[in-house]
Amino acid sequence: MKGNKLLLSAAEVIFCHEHRHLDWPSESWFECEILENPDLINESIIIEALRVPGNKIVLTKFLEENQFDFSEDTWGIRWNSDNHPRKDQPESEVRWFHSSSIIDRENLLLWATNVTKKGRIAEVLIVDNEQAVVTYNITSENPKGSLIPPSENIIEEIKNYKRTKIDNQKTFIHYEGLWPCDQIGIDYNQGRIIDNVSEKFLLSTEKDWNAETSLFSELLKRGLHPRPGFKYGTLWRCYDQKIGNDHAPWLIVTPSKQPINWENACLASRLAAGVNKIWLQPLKINQIWDFLAILRPPANARWTNPNRK
Repeated sequence: MKGNKLLLSAAEVIFCHEHRHLDWPSESWFECEILENPDLINESIIIEALRVPGNKIVLTKFLEENQFDFSEDTWGIRWNSDNHPRKDQPESEVRWFHSSSIIDRENLLLWATNVTKKGRIAEVLIVDNEQAVVTYNITSENPKGSLIPPSENIIEEIKNYKRTKIDNQKTFIHYEGLWPCDQIGIDYNQGRIIDNVSEKFLLSTEKDWNAETSLFSELLKRGLHPRPGFKYGTLWRCYDQKIGNDHAPWLIVTPSKQPINWENACLASRLAAGVNKIWLQPLKINQIWDFLAILRPPANARWTNPNRK
């Protein structure tokens, strides 16, 4: 500002008090501020997690529309320690949430897509009840494989095989010779076990499909091979090539409207990263399937607050 003065948000005042030896504006300032803004402590912790490693973060509420092109819902724009807002493009756009917050998956996906189009990283920082911070990157993924989707002739061929209903809404299909499509069913003793999702895909028309069957069809069209993901806590694990050539790169969860909070999403993402896979939440927007990914960033970009006692 004029006269070499700085305009600080309340959260930045806390940071400067903790790390730049700045006195409180008044004795009662902190007490009054947290009464006005219940999120203030969490916001100050997020700023601390970003700035202590040397990042430069500018809050969007201080920016005029013509200063930087940033996406709606972006809380702050981040530059790494080697760059500066006056001469360099930002590296990322940032949002923050509490671990108990329910995720608006469609909003998050659209935000990440817009941020990525600008050549920036879509970063979210999550703060928990212990005031600990973790960082995740949000992307819109486009999983594709090299397998050939089943043709209408192959589907008709499978429909004509003899079938027997077995437990848990599954069907055993009897066949001789070569099974025409590896992506459908699980091989067992000169037969094939088909689950209820595959059964609906084979025997009903698209207008009668539920979300799981529609997603299954989409994965097949993308050249993928979905297999049960029970041991990973997901609906499917998805291979992009013939099974045995490599591991399954993706874990696909049920396309459910059931609310999910950041605590659950972060746990799922961390578990997926631990087995070298990407956790994907499928979303159907305007009749098109898209895939939201919540990824652990590289080790040098996992912003967290200093250790607290």
